[in-house]
Amino acid sequence: MASSTVPGSCLCGAVRFEIELPTRACVHCHCSMCRRGHGAGYVTWFVVPRERFRLKSEPGVLRQYTSSDHGMRSFCGTCGSSLFCESSRHPDDIDIVLANMQAPIDLEPQLHVYYSDRIDWMPVDEALPRLGGSSGVEPLD
Repeated sequence: MASSTVPGSCLCGAVRFEIELPTRACVHCHCSMCRRGHGAGYVTWFVVPRERFRLKSEPGVLRQYTSSDHGMRSFCGTCGSSLFCESSRHPDDIDIVLANMQAPIDLEPQLHVYYSDRIDWMPVDEALPRLGGSSGVEPLD
């Protein structure tokens, strides 16, 4: 089991943060915004309650982009690393890119979301449950 506090950062280290375990979920997201924002076939996010998230970097380094009517994405203003996603649909949580963690968290990816939007050239773990449809979270199996 990972320690109860896990550090994370962007590529250049200008944005540092830590989370306190346990996390709520860990998912692979295949939506087009995640793919384009990360330049990847899909992105693995995990969810942590906002009160268990602490930003440790200096003010002004983190930049934010309103990506939808309910979502805001945060990234490093120096290196451009995509870091967080916040949504008015779940205001008590923050979604964090798993690849930016410097140690393991308490969960492995549990399922695919927005699977209907996936791209064909990226292989995926077919053993995990797949959610998709118009909401991105409807059962497909």
